Amino acid sequence: MNKNIVLASTSTLFGEAYLQYLTPVIKELFEGIDEIIFVPFARPGGISHDDYTAKAAGAFAELGIKVTGLHTFSDPAAAIHQAKGFFTGGGNTFLLVKQLHEQGLMQVLKNAVENGKPYMGASAGSNIGGINMQTTNDMPIVYPPSFDTMGLVPFNLNPHYIDPIPGVAHMGETRETRIKEFHTQQTIPVVGLREGSWIRVKGRHITMEGSQPAKIFTAGNAAYELEPGSPLNL
Repeated sequence: MNKNIVLASTSTLFGEAYLQYLTPVIKELFEGIDEIIFVPFARPGGISHDDYTAKAAGAFAELGIKVTGLHTFSDPAAAIHQAKGFFTGGGNTFLLVKQLHEQGLMQVLKNAVENGKPYMGASAGSNIGGINMQTTNDMPIVYPPSFDTMGLVPFNLNPHYIDPIPGVAHMGETRETRIKEFHTQQTIPVVGLREGSWIRVKGRHITMEGSQPAKIFTAGNAAYELEPGSPLNL
């Protein structure tokens, strides 16, 4: 497999422009590519597909890459087959997964990426790179036909991962608590992606990258930290 993938925790760091911190990564991932398809189905804050695509297009235009929304094609499956690369933005993972399954596009996109077309996801767009979407933080505002996602990596993701605040007695359910609950039902490893971090896939090699370590959860074992630059072998 000649996979070429970036799965980022978030699209925007506090105080920065949209995708700013990922600019060097985008240049490297999409080197030699002048046009990609954007998957806008997650609709953060309920914005329209057109407005979301325009936001992504503005960021990529500065890098000389044209962006076209997948929703604009009369035959989106054919568009995926013909595309040079992909970016799936964040928002609500339930909505994103529902749209991809109902339009019969999840497997089509998976095949394209596994055949070497570069893919970048952010937040919800990264969640669908995992085995299933059951470690998302999002509210179930819609009911997808399946929780299964693309399985581009052999684990699940929890983007926007945050740690408990020391000295605070109760923060509600922590992310770690929720992931441990997941592991009472499934054995899929989970990568807690903190803001400013991403997963890089090149062929069969998977590494942790960015400014923050990831927290790794495996069923029946204590969680541990994985520093940027480390192989991600799960």
